[in-house]
Amino acid sequence: MEALQSIIDGIILFFARFMNAVPYCLEGVLVALKLAGLTLVFSLPLGLVFAAGRMSKYKLARWPVQFLLLILRGTPLMLQLIAVYFGPYYIAGLSWDRFTAAVVAFSINYAAYFAEIYRGGIQSIPKGQYEAGAVLGYSRLQVFFRIVMPQVVKRILPPMGSEFMVLVKDTALAQVIGVLELLRNANSIMSRTFDITPLVVAGVFYLVMNTVVERAFQLAERRLSYYE
Repeated sequence: MEALQSIIDGIILFFARFMNAVPYCLEGVLVALKLAGLTLVFSLPLGLVFAAGRMSKYKLARWPVQFLLLILRGTPLMLQLIAVYFGPYYIAGLSWDRFTAAVVAFSINYAAYFAEIYRGGIQSIPKGQYEAGAVLGYSRLQVFFRIVMPQVVKRILPPMGSEFMVLVKDTALAQVIGVLELLRNANSIMSRTFDITPLVVAGVFYLVMNTVVERAFQLAERRLSYYE
């Protein structure tokens, strides 16, 4: 009975600590969501621009973009965060807001990955689609946005969903330049209380956010499966 009572007391104590840590972590959740949201706002259209450059038939346009994508995808995001935040200071003596620097670094980095996803989706569309659109009297831009892009969106949803989930977790890297996101807040509480419960709270929050992302993409895939 004493062992059982000790287990029950331990569970109650853990739950109390868990609930106490939640309000302190919520501020970090809002920062993480803001960072992820702004990253998507900027990186999705920028990724399309990178994809267009990557697929250009002109070498002077294609090669620089290809080299840039190699750098962005071949170096750690943490290193890019440091370069974007500290680079302007060492080059021109300029400093800027930590959160803004994080948004810029995340947006450029994720645009590189989205560019490759876009490229794979666009190149998977048969060339006959473009020819059929031209026969119908559409311009090349009309064919792309009215015929090709809707099909591309449907095909790239699964890899996009995976990247969105990675983005939610990667917001934790922003702490390297001092952004007070979820994991940094949890670490700060843990260092003061010597209790790992805030890290458990952070893990639960990340899981909940990614569960929402996954469900949203599953719903989008079902709504777009109109030919199945």
